Amino acid sequence: MRSSICASRFFIMVLLLVCAALSSGCSHKGTPVIAGPDGGRVRKVRLSVLAGQSTPDPGIEEMIDELVEREVPGVELEWESVGWGDKFQSQMQAKFASGEVPDIMIGKAQDVATYLPSGNIAPLSPSLLRYVRDEAAASVSWEGVAYGLPYNAFYQGVFYNMDIFDRLGLKIPTTRNGLESVARAIRAAGVTPFAAAFGENWYAGNVVMQLAIGDVFNRDPRWGDHFRSGKLSFSGSDAYRECMRELADIRDESWRDCVTLDAYDCDERFANGQAAMYVTGTWTLQTINAVNPEMRVGVFPFPSSSGDAKLIFEPNMTFMKSAKTSHSALVDQVLAAVFGSRELSSEILGFTRTSPLLKDAGPAVELPVQGDIDRYTRAGRIVDATVGNTQLIWSFQEEVAIGLTEWLQDKRSFASVLASADRNRALSGSR
Repeated sequence: MRSSICASRFFIMVLLLVCAALSSGCSHKGTPVIAGPDGGRVRKVRLSVLAGQSTPDPGIEEMIDELVEREVPGVELEWESVGWGDKFQSQMQAKFASGEVPDIMIGKAQDVATYLPSGNIAPLSPSLLRYVRDEAAASVSWEGVAYGLPYNAFYQGVFYNMDIFDRLGLKIPTTRNGLESVARAIRAAGVTPFAAAFGENWYAGNVVMQLAIGDVFNRDPRWGDHFRSGKLSFSGSDAYRECMRELADIRDESWRDCVTLDAYDCDERFANGQAAMYVTGTWTLQTINAVNPEMRVGVFPFPSSSGDAKLIFEPNMTFMKSAKTSHSALVDQVLAAVFGSRELSSEILGFTRTSPLLKDAGPAVELPVQGDIDRYTRAGRIVDATVGNTQLIWSFQEEVAIGLTEWLQDKRSFASVLASADRNRALSGSR
């Protein structure tokens, strides 16, 4: 009898020691706790976040964490941040396949069209839409229901060094022939016409889509649907082939090592005046501001063949909610806190050098190219990138871009890139 009592006491002591260890030194591995209203300890709810980040985004996690800790103290965000262009798609697909859908996903507006058919993206409460501009909500809605909340936006086009243009007396080109003339004049003056970062596959994909929005989708907004049905092809489309071939012209007017150059080094060179033009987006302004804050930079649309190109507007950070989350109300609280904070929007917009898509955004640092953006907006020369990006989803564009990068590096024929894209037409869209 005594031995069984001693054994029981020993077991209880061991159990108490284990519990003490778990609630102290090992507590960082378990569910976090906070002080409750009566002084007791209350378990926090941990919400998982998968964030596909563009170039200027890393660092916003801390900003959002501070807000959530203050406004939704019962929640802790568990972040997994990856590059949107190279890892976000594969991570989303892997998590969907395993059934471990993150509570919150942050991608781009175009991702709504890509992932909505999977059944993993939840419709959002109409109460959340009051924070977002109507034109932004339209790009993430399907049959009148919104499945994403766009937060900010980029603008894309040809960024140019205003000092170089002024020194050489150059005017903004509106046609392809005009652009070629400008490039020749710049080269004759001993300056590299174009900065380019073809060492990164996403860059080739981005440039081609910029051109295709002006010369393909502007004329046939359903080009992707016709492509999937077999009515059109890359091999048989003069307009799309020309958009792709333009990459070689940019390469030939750039530095010799542009086919292996990464985006950050390219941004830095452009900021230092080593090239006159750069086909890119306002995400580059963060690096320009860090490297050369006094640089005078402007932007114009990459000229289309007909001379009516528009500056491209692309919704960037877009928040999506899991259809499988067991904390739906808490996710809504977090989204309401993030989208309703003028202080946070001012901080994020200033840090990322992006444009707001919120109805009541806090003041942000004015972009160096804001005057050009306003001028093209007044003229009605702005087009939403989702026109092309929802017709040909990014995972398909990326595969084509890999082939184009290999072609630019003389590792593959142009015809084989076109043929590969045509073979994979079924993968180009998800609706």
